[in-house]
Amino acid sequence: MKTKNTRGLSFLIAVIIILVFLGFIVVLNGQHYLLFSFICLLASCIPFYWRFENYDIQAREVVFLAVLATIASISRVPFSIIPSVQPTSFVIITTGVVMGPEAEFIVGSTSALVSNMFLGQGPWTPWQMFAWGMMGMVAGLLKDTRISENRYIMSEFGFVWGFIFGWIMDLWYLIAYIHPLSLSSFFITILGTVYFDLMHALSNVFFILLFYNSWRKIIRRFKVKYGLLK
Repeated sequence: MKTKNTRGLSFLIAVIIILVFLGFIVVLNGQHYLLFSFICLLASCIPFYWRFENYDIQAREVVFLAVLATIASISRVPFSIIPSVQPTSFVIITTGVVMGPEAEFIVGSTSALVSNMFLGQGPWTPWQMFAWGMMGMVAGLLKDTRISENRYIMSEFGFVWGFIFGWIMDLWYLIAYIHPLSLSSFFITILGTVYFDLMHALSNVFFILLFYNSWRKIIRRFKVKYGLLK
């Protein structure tokens, strides 16, 4: 019970820190976004560091998470020419249900920062880090559940998160660029991006239905073979 409580506290602290610095980005009109991106990245590591204090984690586990983050990042680059098709989300969701919430919170947030080194950094980067980090964390909460065994249910999960991701990014756009804020501007923004959110959602469904079971088995095989993050 104590471990679960400390785990929840670590997540809460990480999310609060990230939200505070997302607020700074808005107040400063998008300035110093790269600095805040790295701060958000460090904050996203808090749950994992907290785990270090309670479990015996070895270097190979850190390396494995780095490999997963690299795969998630690089998978985004070839598809960047197709609006909002994000294989990164598929990788984050699939690894999340195997590796758990702490690890996947780091993989998700790191993927945004690293992939934007190829695609372009901007004040949107910390928001993407937060959105993908939360996506990975929520997927990680499904670890060892019956839901995670069913690719059709997980495709529905991916579909919903395609829109949630887009709404988080819409929130950044609204706060940063729309003045004054109003219900009409909010709904206009949401409607204006619904096509891109739908593309993201449908691409999640496509990748999960085709590759979810095989990817999950491969990642789980590595996890069991090397005894990673039990």
